[in-house]
Amino acid sequence: MKAIALTRYLPIDDPQSLQDVDLPAPPAPSGHDILVRVAAVSVNPVDTKVRSPKATVEANPRVLGYDACGIVEAVGDAVSRFKPGDRVYYAGDIGRPGSNAELQLVDSRVVGHAPRSLDDGQAAALPLVAITAWELLFHRMPYDSEKGGEGKTLLVIAGAGGVGSIAIQLARRAGFTVIATASREDTVAWCEAMGAHHVINHRQPLAPQLKALGLESVDAAINLADTVAYWEVLGELLAPQGHVGLIVEPDAPLKIGDPYKLKCIGIHWEMMFARPLLKTADMDEQGKLLDRVAALIDAGELKSVQRDTLSPINAANLREAHRRLESGATIGKLVVAGW
Repeated sequence: MKAIALTRYLPIDDPQSLQDVDLPAPPAPSGHDILVRVAAVSVNPVDTKVRSPKATVEANPRVLGYDACGIVEAVGDAVSRFKPGDRVYYAGDIGRPGSNAELQLVDSRVVGHAPRSLDDGQAAALPLVAITAWELLFHRMPYDSEKGGEGKTLLVIAGAGGVGSIAIQLARRAGFTVIATASREDTVAWCEAMGAHHVINHRQPLAPQLKALGLESVDAAINLADTVAYWEVLGELLAPQGHVGLIVEPDAPLKIGDPYKLKCIGIHWEMMFARPLLKTADMDEQGKLLDRVAALIDAGELKSVQRDTLSPINAANLREAHRRLESGATIGKLVVAGW
């Protein structure tokens, strides 16, 4: 089968950083696994972090890719939710071979039925960011997905990124007044299109901008960018008994005493691969939430966060996708579709 893989961890401008390879097809699925013929993938910061330069050399080609949409080819004997021919979408498991290949084995418990109203690329843009945002807001933080935000304010740091784009939509639907941060004209427009009630500039002090909106504090915040850079200011901006959600590993120690302790602020970490990687008892929650997201998409209550598409799926286009993502200027999600 065709695949894009690496054996060495190199800068993305090196042609050998990601290469076209021909690999054996995966074995027939067993247990909870399904075999999927991949139609489209999308890239995320985790792809670039895994691929980033390091001295390790892989004995066998390593396939990355943690977002896909495709068709089920075969199912294991413990699978009841899917059958051959079903169209599915998923992020998968960072501990297993990824989606940048024609065929992929994936645990059915972290897979959802793809939204019928979206094409393959639009669907492939959603799984990782939808799982991250949903788990962070509604599984880690103490808010209900339906009306849990009513009467509350949520600050979304880095609203125009992939996770921010779907988090804005989910939070608004749950009833939050959503304030997103963005700094360019195009990213501000994107956040507004995703449903943010207000957009403020993260390159300027946040407190005066919130005060101009009539807000002395916010009930909750999700920091989808630099954890350390916003730690102190969020401690000041969050209301007593508020909540902060985090997804980016800090690059320096965090002071979790006052004002966080004084205000009893809840600190919540999200790592969307925790359930499949650690085989938690509730890992099927990811499949359930992807089915729920698909239903909301098809009902017109949410929309895809896909912004750009490259085609076909090959090493050159995936290197370009990684390059764009590493530039820090991408908006929404970048998809690579078709073989």
